[in-house]
Amino acid sequence: MNILVTGGAGFIGSAVAKALMDRGDTPILIDNFNDYYDPQLKRDRISIFLGGYEGKFRLYEGDIRDKAFLDTVFEKEQPEKIVHLAAMAGVRYSLERPELYADVNVMGTLNMLECARKYGTKHFVYASSSSVYGENAKIPFSESDPVEHPVSVYAATKKATELLAYVYGSVYGIKTTGLRFFTVYGPWGRPDMGVYKFVQNIIEGKPIDLYNGGDMRRNFTYIDDIVSGTLTTLDADLPEGSIMNIGGDRDEALSDYIAAVERHAGKKAIKRMQPMQQGDVTRTVADISKLRELGWAPSTRIYDGIAKFVAWYQRYHSAARFQ
Repeated sequence: MNILVTGGAGFIGSAVAKALMDRGDTPILIDNFNDYYDPQLKRDRISIFLGGYEGKFRLYEGDIRDKAFLDTVFEKEQPEKIVHLAAMAGVRYSLERPELYADVNVMGTLNMLECARKYGTKHFVYASSSSVYGENAKIPFSESDPVEHPVSVYAATKKATELLAYVYGSVYGIKTTGLRFFTVYGPWGRPDMGVYKFVQNIIEGKPIDLYNGGDMRRNFTYIDDIVSGTLTTLDADLPEGSIMNIGGDRDEALSDYIAAVERHAGKKAIKRMQPMQQGDVTRTVADISKLRELGWAPSTRIYDGIAKFVAWYQRYHSAARFQ
């Protein structure tokens, strides 16, 4: 079937597109290739990572805030399902550009929901975030926990999209599923994320900043597990307004992640201890029991995932075009 993937040149979007093609679906990709981080990486995800799939996907370059553009795509492609991943990401930058985050994440999602309503989309799966939990004192974070106290604009916009999706489900009967992603890492990742910067700076012999003195814990989730979880929910017969955590099944210390990068890179990290940053949280731990009930479970341990991540980084950045 035709499945629309917004943010299709992004980290998760391109990986979802590949998995869809591997099983015989046709992804319709939308991306505006903005410069939040180097657009060349996004271009390379399309030309290299998806390079062997010519003719099996279609790419539209445009913005989800452009209603006329979206109508053109929907009228031509008539997608049966949507995986909506396009958004302004990043907790700290959202505090600098709150208007942009509200415009893209909230209004852009509203536009997508309107198209889903207008064109009869069967299932609207969208990216939320573990950030909505804020400094939740209850561990692990469950989808039933209250999320009324976000600590960043980014988190607030993600909560807003959940509320919008709920309205469109209850009023218009659109099946919507929000995915709260927990610390995604792996090949073709986002360079703005700490998990990417640790790999980059350790390999290049540059200092890494450790906030809260390095005393942080995360459910690190390898990209392949994120993709399999996304497709599991996309295929599932779920009630309207569903919310799902997607995270690793281990509560990992940041120091363990860094130690694994050091081992695979063969270099020691140069560490700079920093105070806690505004908008960040000390610990995120996912209760993934709801997604497990659908038959999904994460399969990649952090040591194996980092091995693949480091190997990709070294291969990608040693390519001739970077010399």
